[in-house]
Amino acid sequence: MKKLRLLIIVLIVLSQNAFSQKDTAQMKKEFVPSGKLWGNVFVDYTDKIQSNSFNMSNTQYAITPKDFTMFDFRRVYLGYDYEISERFSTQFLLSYEGQTTSDGSRTVYLKAANIRYKGIYKNADLVVGQMQTPTFSTASDPTWGYRSLERTLLDMRKIGTSYDMGVSLQGKFTNKGDCGYTLMIANGSGAKPENDKFKKEYIDVWAKFMDQKIIIDMGADNEISQITPYKKYKTTLKVFAAYQTPEFTFGLEAFSQLQKNNTLFTEPFPSTIKDTVNAMSSGISVFAKGAINSKVGWVLRYDHYNPDTKFNMKNVYAASYPSFFTESFVLAGIDFTVIKNIHIIPNIWFDSYNNRDIAFNHLSKNSYDLAARITGSYLFK
Repeated sequence: MKKLRLLIIVLIVLSQNAFSQKDTAQMKKEFVPSGKLWGNVFVDYTDKIQSNSFNMSNTQYAITPKDFTMFDFRRVYLGYDYEISERFSTQFLLSYEGQTTSDGSRTVYLKAANIRYKGIYKNADLVVGQMQTPTFSTASDPTWGYRSLERTLLDMRKIGTSYDMGVSLQGKFTNKGDCGYTLMIANGSGAKPENDKFKKEYIDVWAKFMDQKIIIDMGADNEISQITPYKKYKTTLKVFAAYQTPEFTFGLEAFSQLQKNNTLFTEPFPSTIKDTVNAMSSGISVFAKGAINSKVGWVLRYDHYNPDTKFNMKNVYAASYPSFFTESFVLAGIDFTVIKNIHIIPNIWFDSYNNRDIAFNHLSKNSYDLAARITGSYLFK
């Protein structure tokens, strides 16, 4: 009898302990909604050392006059991420990136506002709202890591937008998460309201190898802009590859974009026949960055941009045609880390122009833009 009582007491103690552990586990699994406020700032002191002669290109410093100096904010972000439940989260982001009101005052705009349904099926999320596009946000932008100095190639040359409003399916092919995809359909108007009935389709696939040291990303998008009196559309193909470690990163990005019926042209004199013509823009960017020590790093980048590989100097193009010259871009900087998330980066920004039509504005050896900058960036989260 005593042995039976002892056994019952032991079982009761063990069962109470088991229930206690179960209750503790349930408490740990109970979800608590939470949010995070974050932001970042890019600020420069810039000295425009040389300016091109004809205010060419649409880059940041193309129209800034020689010897002009300025302190300026290039970006200010204020975002809030909120976890509603285990299955739903939201993102909200306001941005200043150079835009001003009619009186010249700085103003902000809505960059992102979306809701994410996590696990709509295995290893996949559904995102609805205004969100990052896969054009360069998936791989090239985070790997480049120096948006504080310049946009990536496709962003800089306005081949695509960083954010768009629509619906996106974002998933991974494996539980390990070393390869994945994005499918998206959106307005195609970026952060601006829709201005036509057409939509832009995106597709992107990516993979990481060798413990995520090697990154491969490929994607495409297509957007119609009109169907009458003739059809116009843009189709973009892009590829990105990189090798990255904490000490050194090397990356390459390239794109080709078909611009169907891009502009009007007139056949050579004496002909007066006018017709539409396709354009094929292309570009390649090569960059490297590394660490000198725990507080000092370096970054180098070279881009070549051709706005139309189908350019024909015998054609007489419409005044809106922007492709009379190609561009070569160089960026170099030294990155000083003050403390975590605060950087000071002296850098050189250089963009030169190579004329392809001797009858057009006769580019000289001074047809380039050169700016010396001290860039500061800080992140809070």
